[in-house]
Amino acid sequence: MDIYLLRYFLAVVETGSFTRAADRAFVTQPTLSAGIKKLEQQLGHTLFERTNRRVFLTDAGARFLPRAKAILHECNVAQQVLDEAGKTPVLRIGFLTTLSNRKVGQLLASFREKMPDAAIEITDGTEQELENRLEDRSLDFAVSVYRGEPEDRSVPLGAEQYVFILSADHPLAGRTRVSAADLSEEYMIVRSRCEVLSETSRYFTDRNVRPRLVYRTPNDSRAVAMVAAGVGGTVVPDSLVDDRVSAVRLIGFDHERRLGLFLPRSDLPAETLEVAGAFTAHVQERWA
Repeated sequence: MDIYLLRYFLAVVETGSFTRAADRAFVTQPTLSAGIKKLEQQLGHTLFERTNRRVFLTDAGARFLPRAKAILHECNVAQQVLDEAGKTPVLRIGFLTTLSNRKVGQLLASFREKMPDAAIEITDGTEQELENRLEDRSLDFAVSVYRGEPEDRSVPLGAEQYVFILSADHPLAGRTRVSAADLSEEYMIVRSRCEVLSETSRYFTDRNVRPRLVYRTPNDSRAVAMVAAGVGGTVVPDSLVDDRVSAVRLIGFDHERRLGLFLPRSDLPAETLEVAGAFTAHVQERWA
């Protein structure tokens, strides 16, 4: 069984799409599809059910998933042991895609000042992608959504509210709170990777308000820039608000996201433990 086939398999699981999985794996869709077919032939089982809009795991695929993660984990650990022997310790850190770029940059800049000799590798991802990479040991740390995981696996970093942002010169910009009805004639920008995307949609539909959708993007920086340009408004966590836009609270929309630092397993190489401990302490001290 070729390792790259397992990576194709997990890419499809994580993205729910052969097209997006091919982009993730840096191959064409026909190449990825052929790889999945080859893996299914090797295993003697169909792993995915395909529909026009989505890809789902079969029962066999669901049973195979934890084993695939375990195999990749062992491969990554073996590679890490070889790569780190006699070399500068490397911390592999994952950040939730929807975190503030400025905040992540400031955190890493201050850590590099404290530990200038530490080497860092950065990965962006969704909550599920980061969780998978922690499980297969291709990441040491991750800053992601915290859902009360055990203390030996994570450290809570606090919570932030969601707000609705408008251009700074918008007529509603001077308000502190607005209702769904106040936004009934507004244009809406959709952040496609927002953790409360379905809750946001439900908030408006439950109140019989359907703002016109004018832009959809996975790029949060682009979304905020479009709001600042007056294209429309959108829901963001507090940390994405900057001086180009105005933030207002949505009446009856009380969702928040809790963030946490997800910790490495206990089997890190000895030469990495000191840097890992310093990074844990630094994040707890500086993330606020």
